Amino acid sequence: MTTLVAAEAASTPLAGQPYVRPATPADDAFVEELQAIAFGPGRFARTAFRVRERFPIDPSLSLIAEVDGTPCGSVWMTPISVGRRKGYLLGPLATHPNFRKRGAGKLLAREVSQRALARGEGSFVLLVGDQDYYCPLGWDITTPGNIQFPGPVDPTRVLLLSEDKSLAKSLKGTIAAF
Repeated sequence: MTTLVAAEAASTPLAGQPYVRPATPADDAFVEELQAIAFGPGRFARTAFRVRERFPIDPSLSLIAEVDGTPCGSVWMTPISVGRRKGYLLGPLATHPNFRKRGAGKLLAREVSQRALARGEGSFVLLVGDQDYYCPLGWDITTPGNIQFPGPVDPTRVLLLSEDKSLAKSLKGTIAAF
């Protein structure tokens, strides 16, 4: 097998398996509908939504998961800082109910975090989520109350991913601009 053929085979999605691609403006309606399904009308009152109102998402870190050419999940990333340290807020991350339990959400979380941190501009990815879901993917529990959001959050759900494993316990401050 030639190198070119091997590279093409490696980039071809496997049937029935999720794969990730960058979001495009053509995905906007799908993402809006997916977030409405996943989070309901209360999504606009969530604290993470307030962060994204203040600090826009990075469109180059907006990804779509697909299975066999059908969009099934999405994730956004918002550049932020905490205590003058630059990083990213992951979310919302959503998978369509018809495609859950196939690994699309975990694939999106890993891929968008890897892309963001590989830039070398931010040193962490922060999120508010379930420990059982994210901690096996590398996220760590932060020190409760150390990170101030522009609204209420359950401090036991504030999780952080970083190469610096001490950062989850030491990062402290208010969420601010990147």
